[in-house]
Amino acid sequence: MSVLLPVIDAGLPTGIVAPFGQRIRQLDGDFTRTSLANLQINLGKLCNQTCTHCHVEAGPTKTRENMNSEVADRVMELASLTKRLQTVDLTGGAPEMNPHFRRLVRFFRSRDLQVIDRCNLTILTQPGYEDLADFLAEQGVNVVASLPCYLEDNVDGQRGNGVFARSIEGIRMLNERGYGKTLPLDLVYNPTGPSLPPDQTALQADYKRELKARYDIEFNSLFCITNIPIKRYAQYLAKRNKLDDYMRLLADSFNPAAVSSVMCRSLVSIGWDGAIYDCDFNQMLEIPLAGEPRQSVWDINTFDDVIHKSIATADHCYGCTAGSGSSCGGAIVNE
Repeated sequence: MSVLLPVIDAGLPTGIVAPFGQRIRQLDGDFTRTSLANLQINLGKLCNQTCTHCHVEAGPTKTRENMNSEVADRVMELASLTKRLQTVDLTGGAPEMNPHFRRLVRFFRSRDLQVIDRCNLTILTQPGYEDLADFLAEQGVNVVASLPCYLEDNVDGQRGNGVFARSIEGIRMLNERGYGKTLPLDLVYNPTGPSLPPDQTALQADYKRELKARYDIEFNSLFCITNIPIKRYAQYLAKRNKLDDYMRLLADSFNPAAVSSVMCRSLVSIGWDGAIYDCDFNQMLEIPLAGEPRQSVWDINTFDDVIHKSIATADHCYGCTAGSGSSCGGAIVNE
């Protein structure tokens, strides 16, 4: 089926919409990385949850696909030689479940880099991680946490029974340690169905009001992120005969104003095995850097080497340029 091409044959046009690469070349000409402020590191696919929207296909059984000490050491070495780096974004899976998570956090924070932990919140109440909230606060880590709705049924339907209650408890733990006040706690919304996120500013106001009134919890900002139609989420849509329509929605909602601000223009993504990609989504589809054979952290001298290189694209990229645009920091333009 052509609708499954983004899942099975990474990088090929879906046949449902005009190829993204063709469209971006007509608009932008040379689609390249213009800077390198952000280093995103996927520490592995091991996670204590199994979510329907997960483009990583993470879960509790993914014990082998995790970064080892050699890769972690090389990433730290290269980062120390990179001149323009500002932020290190640790993701997964549940990045905190990787045995090198805390060592990486301490290393980057000791160099005065901003560190983001992409936290699913439930890990904070997971047995064996009871001191995690204290560690994050002590290190001054920015916590970006997934909470796709302020209604329990919607969250549990997407992320599993009991996840919402544990997420609320996790936010309370973070609030008690200063998060949402003196330390940054940002929440992430992604649609529970095949639609674009609503206006981020308006939804943030709703989240703040409802979470404060219902649970007396606080956070700083809400990031609205579009679901990308690859891997588990693409399979979820295909089973419901909604993938074609969703691809058309993304393509029809293409916003040229978002192109200059998509995250791949200032970010590079590192896989758990040390492979280098233009973004986390390309990483999951194993699409290498544009015009290059598969490269790893052992093939470069510094992460600055990837600046001004072309960015590999495929039709799933419509997800980052639809509507208000989408990045790991939420909406990127005002429509």
